Amino acid sequence: MIRPYAETDKAELLAVWDRASALAHPFLSAEFQAQVRHDIGEVYLPITRTWVFERHDRVVGFISMIEREIGGLFVEPELHGQGLGRALTDHARAELGALEVEVFERNTIGRAFYDRYGFQLIERKDHPETGEKVLRLGLASEGSSG
Repeated sequence: MIRPYAETDKAELLAVWDRASALAHPFLSAEFQAQVRHDIGEVYLPITRTWVFERHDRVVGFISMIEREIGGLFVEPELHGQGLGRALTDHARAELGALEVEVFERNTIGRAFYDRYGFQLIERKDHPETGEKVLRLGLASEGSSG
């Protein structure tokens, strides 16, 4: 079930992020990851529209939106490939229309998901905090021609 994030979901959401981000971002430093984790809980969750995927009364995935940009999309690794990420993205797209996202070029898991979903490359640039390359991807609204 997809539902809006509640403050009581924070610990479970961060635990999902920990496991999924470790799998998707092994190339990022522990220090950078610790800062991102802090920022998710203290900076971003209060200002984003976030929906969680709940299964058996447990948060197993989430999507956080900053306007039309996916700020984070993470699913429990053991549930990858079961349609949870697609369902969360479908939900955000139905609510918001056209979407954009930035994904690290070396995040092969995220890139494969966004490619399958139909996101298209907008821009490739440097990520100043890490020195990594990031890809800005876009997805048109359903029913639009581009």
